[in-house]
Parts: sequence; C-alpha cells; structure tokens
Amino acid sequence: MKKSSIILIVIIAIAIAMIMVIYTDSSTYSTFTEAKEKNTELYVVGVLNKEKALIYDPVTDANHFSFYMYDNDSTECKVVFNGSKPQDIERSEQIVLTGKMEGDTFHATKILMKCPSKYNQDQVEVVETTASTF
Repeated sequence: MKKSSIILIVIIAIAIAMIMVIYTDSSTYSTFTEAKEKNTELYVVGVLNKEKALIYDPVTDANHFSFYMYDNDSTECKVVFNGSKPQDIERSEQIVLTGKMEGDTFHATKILMKCPSKYNQDQVEVVETTASTF
C-alpha cells in the first residue's frame, strides 16, 4: 500500500471515532431510575406533582427549595434545589432538571421550566434557573 492510502485510512478511522464519541456522549433525557444507577450529572424531564407541597421558606433558608416531580416513566421523586424557588413553577407544563441522585433524592443544579406563554396561547415560554454556589 502507498503511504498516502495508509494516511487516508487513519484519518477516516479517527473521524469515525470522533463521531462515535460525540454521539455516545451527547446528553439525552433520563429518568430517575437511570439517575439512581448512574452516579453522573444527567438531564431528567418530567412534570411537577401538584398534589404535594412545594417547600420553600426564604426566612429560614433562602437557598433551599424542594418539591416532588414525576419523570417520563411516571416515577415520583423528591427534588432538592439549592437556590430560590423559580417564579411560576406551579404553572409549568414540563420541567427539565440537571443534576444527580444522592440516595433517594435528586439534587438539581439547574431547573428549566416550559410554561405556557401569557401572551400567545400557542407559544411556550422557557425559563432557566441555576442553583447558587457558595
């Protein structure tokens, strides 16, 4: 084989390897069950359990907010967010959390809410909240 053919094959192999790494590492939505199995930061999508109380007392601790959420598999889990309560979380149609499981509690570092727009009925408003770090 010629040197140029070998170099071309090596470049193609490297390109295929890079594409595989990008697609396997790309973030997809997970469930609370998958978050329990993996000890890494994941995205979990679901809906707020409106039947249970949202726990936020800014007088006691302004950077502690907890609530219960159902994921796409209808698994309920307690979520703790080290930040203030996002405005209009009760109105959210869908919530995307970034974080990881610690025991039976999901500790969120970011909350992304998809809320119905108050201006146009057919549009969805997206609000992102990040946890405070000290």
